[in-house]
Amino acid sequence: MRYQLVQKYGELKKAIKKLDNAIVAFSGGIDSALVLKIACDVLGDKVVAVTADSPSLPRRELEETKKIAQQIGAKHLIINTEETKNESYLKNPSNRCYHCKSELYAKLKIVAAQLGIKNIINGTNFDDIGDYRPGLKAADENYVVSPLKDAKFTKKEIRDLAKNLGLKVWDKPSSPCLSSRVPYGQEITLKKLSMIEKAENFLKDFGIRELRVRHFGNMARVEVNEYDKSVIDNNFYSIQKKFSEIGFNEITISNFKSGNLNVMINVRAED
Repeated sequence: MRYQLVQKYGELKKAIKKLDNAIVAFSGGIDSALVLKIACDVLGDKVVAVTADSPSLPRRELEETKKIAQQIGAKHLIINTEETKNESYLKNPSNRCYHCKSELYAKLKIVAAQLGIKNIINGTNFDDIGDYRPGLKAADENYVVSPLKDAKFTKKEIRDLAKNLGLKVWDKPSSPCLSSRVPYGQEITLKKLSMIEKAENFLKDFGIRELRVRHFGNMARVEVNEYDKSVIDNNFYSIQKKFSEIGFNEITISNFKSGNLNVMINVRAED
C-alpha cells in the first residue's frame, strides 16, 4: 500500500475504535463491507452488521450480504423495512432516497437501543458528496457516523484498501436498490420492482456483472458496458423472449452509467 493510503487507514481505524461499539448499516456493497471489516478488526464482538430487507432489495443481494458478513466473521442481523408502504416513497420524488434512508435509520435506532449500542455507522464515502444523494440528509438528521467520508476515502481508495485487506468483494460493482431503475416521478410498484429483478437476474446469468434494467413502462432500457454488448447481441432472441414474458415489449440497449437518472435531475437543475 502506498504511504498516503496507509496513513488514511490508520486514521480510519482510530476513528472507529473511539466509537467503542457500533451497528453497521450493511448493504453488502464494497463501502459498507470495508467499514464492517475494519470495525470488526478494531471493536471485535461490539459490532453488529444490520441489513435492511424489503421488496426493493434483490434476493441475490440479500444472499450476498449473508456470505460477506460470514467471511468477515461479523454478527449479522436482517431486519424488515417498510419504505414500500410509504406513499411519499412510492410517488418516487427526486428525494425518494431520503424517505428510504429515514425508514432505515429509524429501524436501526430501535435495534441499537435493544442491543445497548450507541453508534450507527454507514459506508458513505467522500465521492458521494459530489453526487445527488438525498439519503445523506437522513443520515445527518439521525446522527449516523460516516467514517469513510470523514476520513476522505474515495471509491478508488476504498477498493485499493479492501483488496489489500483481502476482501473478496473489493471489485464488486455498485448495486443500488431496484427502485433506482424507475425514473423519478413514475410510481414505484411491487410489480415494477419484480419485473426489474427478473430481467436483471436473467442477464446476470449470462455472466454480465455490471448492468441496469431501467423501467420505462412496457420498454426496458438495458444499460451495459461496451464489452458486454456482444453478449446481448449474441443472445438477443432469448433475451427478447424472456423480457416479453416478464412484461417488457420493447428493449433498447444503452451505455452503462451508474446514477444515470441522477444525471437527468442535475441536467434539469442546470437548465
